[in-house]
Formats: sequence, structure tokens, C-alpha cells
Amino acid sequence: MLKGTLEGCILKVISSKETYGYEISQQIQKYGFSDIAEGTIYPLLLRLEKNGFITAQYRQSALGPKRKYFSITRAGEQELDSFLVSWRELEHAVNQLFYTGGTSDECPNKDAESKE
Repeated sequence: MLKGTLEGCILKVISSKETYGYEISQQIQKYGFSDIAEGTIYPLLLRLEKNGFITAQYRQSALGPKRKYFSITRAGEQELDSFLVSWRELEHAVNQLFYTGGTSDECPNKDAESKE
């Protein structure tokens, strides 16, 4: 579950601006993902690129070797929108479980959701 969440978060970071792996890792950590190693980020970036959600381009860096910069694609923007919908559904389900004591009898939206 964390992998899918990280992919959505990485897409969000890239959607804000074209960026490279280390900077993505720093942004993710800034928002509270402190235990995520860079070695976790790079395979996810490769998967997102393979799936056509991001594109990559090498560019010269003023501080050393070339860096691989990532940009979000139209398909990536659609995937990000889909992720946000799924995240909100998961967030709602977890909140229902924890804030109603975990019993379906107490779930305030149980009847409304089953009728939809």
C-alpha cells in the first residue's frame, strides 16, 4: 500500500515542477516521509516512466554530472487525479473504521453508501 501511495505522492511533486530524483526525495521527506530511502524513490521513478506517467531528460548540472529531470505527462496527470480519488475513498474508509469503533452497525454512512 505504501508503494502505491508513494507513486501518487511522487507524481504530485513532479506535477508542481520539473525536477530530479534527489530533489523529489527531499520534497517527500519535507512532507513527513522521513523513512523513505532514495533507493526506494528511483525504482518508483523508473516504473512511472515505463508506464508513461512521467518523461525523463538528462541535463547538465552546474554542480557536477548530468541530472535526470522528470516531467509529468498527460497520462500522469490523469493517473494523479485517479490516485486522489482512490486516496479519498481509502481515507474515508479508514476514518469510518477508526472513528466509529470498527462496527458496521455504528457506521453513519452505511445505508447511504449501500444505496448508491
